[in-house]
Amino acid sequence: MNDKAAAAALYNDTVVRQFSLMAVVWGVVGMLVGVVIAAQLAWPELNFGIPWLSYGRLRPLHTNAVIFAFGGCALFGTSYYVVQRTCHVRLFADKLASFTFWGWQAVIVAAAISLPMGYTTSKEYAELEWPIDILITIVWVSYAIVFFGTIGIRKVRHIYVANWFYGAFILAIAILHVVNSAEVPAGWMKSYSAYAGVQDAMIQWWYGHNAVGFFLTAGFLGMMYYFIPKQAERPVYSYRLSIVHFWALIFTYMWAGPHHLHYTALPDWTQSVGMVFSLILLAPSWGGMINGVMTLSGAWYKLRDDPVLRFLIVSLSFYGMSTFEGPMMSIKTVNALSHYTDWTIGHVHSGALGWVGLITMGSLYYLIPRLYGQKKMYSVPAIELHFWIATIGIVLYIAAMWIAGVMQGLMWRAVNADGTLTYTFVESVKATYPFYVIRVIGGLLYLSGMLVMSWNTWMTVSRGRSVRVPVAIPATA
Repeated sequence: MNDKAAAAALYNDTVVRQFSLMAVVWGVVGMLVGVVIAAQLAWPELNFGIPWLSYGRLRPLHTNAVIFAFGGCALFGTSYYVVQRTCHVRLFADKLASFTFWGWQAVIVAAAISLPMGYTTSKEYAELEWPIDILITIVWVSYAIVFFGTIGIRKVRHIYVANWFYGAFILAIAILHVVNSAEVPAGWMKSYSAYAGVQDAMIQWWYGHNAVGFFLTAGFLGMMYYFIPKQAERPVYSYRLSIVHFWALIFTYMWAGPHHLHYTALPDWTQSVGMVFSLILLAPSWGGMINGVMTLSGAWYKLRDDPVLRFLIVSLSFYGMSTFEGPMMSIKTVNALSHYTDWTIGHVHSGALGWVGLITMGSLYYLIPRLYGQKKMYSVPAIELHFWIATIGIVLYIAAMWIAGVMQGLMWRAVNADGTLTYTFVESVKATYPFYVIRVIGGLLYLSGMLVMSWNTWMTVSRGRSVRVPVAIPATA
């Protein structure tokens, strides 16, 4: 067998290893910045009067680092791993796959430099300026070529459902990024949106909510449909339900964005469309959550001794909770209370910390030892410790924000008999202070769990070795 044929007979796990390790690194960085800005809200003097340490500059750095650096690296790495195993072929275009890794790291570093310097479009989750947007587009097209190219050369007829979710995430994010990032350059790191006024807001939240729907939901559901059955050693509960879940979810999510713009200049009927589709969204979301949890049928006892499985299953409980809370908050009468309050922050983080964070950590705990020739992570008790301090941190964080948010909403709309406001805005800020301190404690616990994971990963990698795994030959071949 010549060298080329020999290489083709092995899975390309080099790029999977690179993305997996950087997911852990960027997770620590992103969550550290999150703790810093949470502390600044409780103690504003912590910015030390330095512009690039101000909340307004660090907050987009935090969201970009956690979503696109931590979450993005995890999605790249797991999708490359899953698509090879389920298609029984080596990754398509090795050099292009390597480019997606280095290109994505360049995007992250560019964001880490430009955002604290104040270069921003001011668009939520799309703050990066036009040169970086172009690099993102090039990397993303390369990613699509590698992923769908691998699907195209698969050795099995069937396309496993996890790949449907990964594929939808890749295609939808490409469209969302290109449309929302349409802008007119006005200098090297300055641009103006191609849209104006309420149209700009509508496009932004079509992008913003679908970044949640496809980047932070569909992609991670791809993880769920592969890693839960693998870790539980059980087939997915209902494959038919997984297909219904897929089509219902990707159709419905696209229309839910206007619920971010209730009580704004957006036409009332458009707001109502967003609300209705958000309520419909509950059904496919819970269908997927139930499908994942019920995969453990007949194997519930495994949760007692398997902390990795616990990460994966508890993440689904947070997914179910977040996808109930989101549609509820989209109802206009509920939104009248919750809008602009910390209840929204609690909702976002129940999804981000509970669903995205835990499913990613569980998937990486499955992947990393296998990528380095180990049966399990260096320390299983450390995984157990990570699970509990992360879960307690999430509960403290979101409970504090829920209480603070409802309190803020009630204080802002309380009126005296003569029609004057009962409370000033400053009074609501003062009343919120204890809950901001609790949030910092919750965030510190969650960050501590990530530090435990990084230590455990370091020990696993240093004691292991990069393994070369032969491509599985499908039974029907």
